[in-house]
Amino acid sequence: MLNSIRTPALKPHILVVDDDDRLRELLRRYLAEQGFIVTTAPNAADARGKLKNLSYDIMVLDVMMPGETGLELTRSLHEDTKSQVKQLPILLLTARGEPSDRIIGLEVGADDYLPKPFEPRELLLRINSILRRIPKPPIAMPDLKLGRWFYNFQRDELRSGEETIRLTDMEAGLMRVLAAEPGVVISREALSERSKGTVSGRTIDVQVTRLRRKIETDVKNPRYLITVRGEGYMLMPDID
Repeated sequence: MLNSIRTPALKPHILVVDDDDRLRELLRRYLAEQGFIVTTAPNAADARGKLKNLSYDIMVLDVMMPGETGLELTRSLHEDTKSQVKQLPILLLTARGEPSDRIIGLEVGADDYLPKPFEPRELLLRINSILRRIPKPPIAMPDLKLGRWFYNFQRDELRSGEETIRLTDMEAGLMRVLAAEPGVVISREALSERSKGTVSGRTIDVQVTRLRRKIETDVKNPRYLITVRGEGYMLMPDID
């Protein structure tokens, strides 16, 4: 399966593809010194093999290579609707720096195009610029169990079988803050700042009461949305 193995590190992983052994090694060393994980390939065929086994954050790809060129590889990956690496950002490197060449590179799906020779610092800046533009995938948060209810972060709703309760904007803001740190006491001031930012402590108390009416079996003796006297509130979901 494509991209079935993810590197456990949080550093961006770069695949450098260039048939020039000396340049490929220089790029590997320089980018590693800048804090990246770097894998290299001498040609498109080897790069395809590596793309099947690892996930990368960006590919730095030479255009003029024997066999399949960088342009052909870029076009192939971009057009393959079944490919899981279709959205992999690609920065093309080439000795041909004419505007028409750059346009062709961008047309086949590259994200940027850097003519050779180049300053390593410029390559670094372009790589970081591309990485900053990539939208971060949303973190899928598991539903929290609160008695018979399950709280869903993405939908801001409480669900129990076929029954669903949508939360108001203020209730949802409060729940998102509390549910992000279950078992942690959060002060009224922090809840105000992180949920709406302008609401008073009294408003927080009112919203907590409303949430309890939706969550708790016994509002006067709450099991899940707990008051910690003098400190704030804490959400205590069930643990399976």
